[in-house]
Amino acid sequence: MLIAFSITPLGGDDSVGDLVAEAVRVVRASGLPNRTDAMFTTVEGEWDEVMAVVKRAVDVVAAQAPRVSVVLKADVRPGVTDALTGKIARIEARLAEG
Repeated sequence: MLIAFSITPLGGDDSVGDLVAEAVRVVRASGLPNRTDAMFTTVEGEWDEVMAVVKRAVDVVAAQAPRVSVVLKADVRPGVTDALTGKIARIEARLAEG
């Protein structure tokens, strides 16, 4: 499965970059395939392992912020692997075809 998620610390400083970076560190340390862009971090793996990573990322932010907002989007497709890069490769191939 793929989970795209965004964690936003609320009720603290105006700048949230340091806390968001802590959440991304958790994701990267998980060893699961992942990608971070300007809006979301996407993680690929089995349901329990991906959700555990999201929880740990939320927990690290919640330890330093009085409130945390979480947005999740999931693509659950049992038996599919390498969806994180495969989906993009298929679109790029179609674009290259013209």
